[in-house]
Amino acid sequence: MPVEVQTPEGTNAAPTHRLDVQLHDLLMKPPETPRLLPPPPNGKEQMLPEAVFPQHPELMNAPDEDFFPKNGKRRSWDSKHIYRAMRGWAFPWIRSRVRPGDFHPIIAYLFNEWKCNLDCHYCWAFDNTVRGMTEDTAKRSIDWLRDSGAGVLALMGGEPLLRPDFAHKIIYYAAKKGFWVYLPTNGRLMWPKVIDKIADAGVGVVNLAVDSWDDVPGKGLPKAMVPIRSHFDYLVKKQYKYGYSVFLNINICANNMDDVRKLTELAHDNGIATDYHICESPMTEQPHFKHLYTNPTFIREEHHAQVGELIDWLVEKQKSGYHMVNSVERLAQMKNFIHGDLHDWGCRAGHNSLIVRVDGTLAPCFPMYSAGYDWGTIENHKFETKQLKEMKKECQKTCFSTLNHILAFCYNDRRVITWLLKQAKHGFRRVEGNFGDA
Repeated sequence: MPVEVQTPEGTNAAPTHRLDVQLHDLLMKPPETPRLLPPPPNGKEQMLPEAVFPQHPELMNAPDEDFFPKNGKRRSWDSKHIYRAMRGWAFPWIRSRVRPGDFHPIIAYLFNEWKCNLDCHYCWAFDNTVRGMTEDTAKRSIDWLRDSGAGVLALMGGEPLLRPDFAHKIIYYAAKKGFWVYLPTNGRLMWPKVIDKIADAGVGVVNLAVDSWDDVPGKGLPKAMVPIRSHFDYLVKKQYKYGYSVFLNINICANNMDDVRKLTELAHDNGIATDYHICESPMTEQPHFKHLYTNPTFIREEHHAQVGELIDWLVEKQKSGYHMVNSVERLAQMKNFIHGDLHDWGCRAGHNSLIVRVDGTLAPCFPMYSAGYDWGTIENHKFETKQLKEMKKECQKTCFSTLNHILAFCYNDRRVITWLLKQAKHGFRRVEGNFGDA
């Protein structure tokens, strides 16, 4: 991938950042005045309501098998869950197309934690010295996001389940406000009692991040299936009666390509989807990141042929019927990305997606979490179309965000119409095909 800084002499390190130097310096410069979340309007900190559990005792006591798909049929959704998904995704998208202005969030990433219980060697997205989000910030964020039109709320970290009772309260409150709630997790803290609570609270989808089959010392990939296999089995089994879905989120690294194949087959055998990312070094400098100079997960030129073979294998699996979040087109673009050949793809960050940091400050996207640029706070955003457009001329070249690519597809009318017609054939009761290939 093209970079603008030099690798330290005598090392096999990745560059400290991947952005154009001038843009990087502008984004990382601290703001002239501190970005502080204003106090609550009445001066009193707000609290999330206590989460009622169980809300659905009849589901807790019902046999799981009664809700499994019958006779080998694909899973289908009832009208309640179809409406929940439309309220989260479709209605905010429609509003964004008909209302004036450029700031119309559909999905927001709420970083309730910036700490993590694992140390994946490719991941810079945690700092265990940073305090997690307060209830006041969480509640005000959810209220402001909903008032701004957002329909999807993704808890983020770090590890979002570090404080499981806090995460439960966020999910409960967000679901009551009408959000379609997305929960990514490494699964280590997803005990059955935690799964029962988040499922009962109304989680929409669980993104189970797993990169390796087992946690092998020295591999740098502790997000593994073997340590969480019992959690995984319980999570998959419970999804049918509670109405959430599960998919595996897998990061393709230099040292896990056999694991990727094995995890893909496991997901297929369990009737769930997969989502793939390509390992990236930090887009911006991360002084707290300790694995920059010795990292077995980073993909280098000598790994390109092997990555290409894996991507071809994934494409064939999807064509044969394996469920994947990534489109065939998107998977193929991974080859371009590792060669530094990715261009303007219509990023919607700052317009239809955003992140809320643990302190309530805002940024357009996940790679900009550590940027010093002032995009405002909840209740007072400062996203400007001109600034975002200029920034994306460079940062899009080094970004492979799956979600923001899907959002970009949503603003291609031909793709949207084609995909909707395909879903209408079966009454929107299951997802047919992949949006990116519409």
